[in-house]
Amino acid sequence: MAKTGHIKHHRETAEPIELNPLFSRLGEATELPRFVMPDRPTQPETAYQIVHDESMLDGNARLNLATFVGTWMDEQSIKIYAEAADKNMIDKDEYPQTAAIETRCWRMLAHLWGSPDSEKSIGTSTIGSSEACMLGGLALKRRWRHARDAAGKDASKPNLVMSAAVQVCWEKFCNYFDVEPRYIPISEQYPVLSGPQLEEYVDENTIGVVAIMGVTYTGVYEPVEEIAAALDALQEKTGLDIPIHVDGASGAMIAPFLQPDFVWDFRLERVHSINTSGHKYGLVYPGLGWVVWRTEDLLPDDLVFRVSYLGGDMPTFALNFSRPGAQVLLQYYLFLRLGFEGYRSVQGASRDVAKYLSEAIGKMGPFDLCSDGSDIPVFAWKLKDGHRGHWTLYDLSDRLRMRGWLVPAYPMPDDLAAITVQRIVVRNGLSRDLAGSLLNDIETEVKYLEALEAPMPAENRSRPHHH
Repeated sequence: MAKTGHIKHHRETAEPIELNPLFSRLGEATELPRFVMPDRPTQPETAYQIVHDESMLDGNARLNLATFVGTWMDEQSIKIYAEAADKNMIDKDEYPQTAAIETRCWRMLAHLWGSPDSEKSIGTSTIGSSEACMLGGLALKRRWRHARDAAGKDASKPNLVMSAAVQVCWEKFCNYFDVEPRYIPISEQYPVLSGPQLEEYVDENTIGVVAIMGVTYTGVYEPVEEIAAALDALQEKTGLDIPIHVDGASGAMIAPFLQPDFVWDFRLERVHSINTSGHKYGLVYPGLGWVVWRTEDLLPDDLVFRVSYLGGDMPTFALNFSRPGAQVLLQYYLFLRLGFEGYRSVQGASRDVAKYLSEAIGKMGPFDLCSDGSDIPVFAWKLKDGHRGHWTLYDLSDRLRMRGWLVPAYPMPDDLAAITVQRIVVRNGLSRDLAGSLLNDIETEVKYLEALEAPMPAENRSRPHHH
């Protein structure tokens, strides 16, 4: 899982919305206020046209290569979406079949992720993988606290160990739920979290270690099996039994299909929980996430609320209450529609496009690849050391935006903050043909920037920001 960023606000004038003569029918207002509710109703066609026209000013979602979130679904999906738009996922008494389908989906995921017995697993849908991460973190914290209380030990200083390259939702979790974040810096020697780094960061107050299946910055997998082995060795040495939560926002829906021999999931006993984004490489429109625990006992019962709601007794574990049920049905549709082989084909096509793009960009004179799309279909590149052009990757990002492409540039975290990278996320819907057009535009804009004889004015440069 749309993960550190600056919120960018557009400044709008308070001038009223002026309607052109097409809207000037008898009885129709010719001006509408922007920030207060209009006094009178507006014709539905007029209101629709205003919203439609304003939304045209947004970028083209298909050309947004910054986001991991799905931007394309087929016609049958759109039909299901429209038919199920009124379903409230939390109201399981009113929509029991949608609730049953939710259970089918997370059980399918438990099986996909190597659960020894998916009937003994437990899971839930969420509004996105950020919520799913927080639920996974809460379960880790509560189980740790129960164990500390049972042993008569202090439970006031929990900490969570993770890479400095985690998505911002983990920073939020630690902030919101009073957990000390322990970030392991990444470096050229250790570009991702790995086993040898762990021992100096974990202690008796560590509630868990987060492993990332597809680092946001570069798309590279963290070596979950190596991390688990290091924690096994640590337990033998110290007695500390520290679980792993796998943030598989993207990779949990790639690795089972494209890297089946890569061991990262419930095949490792130390992996207690896994989350993913249904709305990323689950291929569903936003917002949908999933979190699954290896066995029911790993989700503490005192985190589950049993609510009498609209005529039914309903167990719930979520940060949100009412939320859309349509996306759950869309996920089930895709599981049925594609099956294992279909997902393998779709994800494989995305990886092929990522490899095609990364190979071509890696051959361009100014660039060195940081990753090539071999893990998830995401890759990043940087300017070569000693690049003497009067431009940066922020300038290239701006030039591509003028052509409709959103290709972000941003600094790496912590010890690598001096390195700026540019990243492309290849999703279902970015065809080889579109990718060829993108390459042509990148080549054109690189030639333009390389031909500059003086630095670009500072006001024309993008500010560093993460997507």
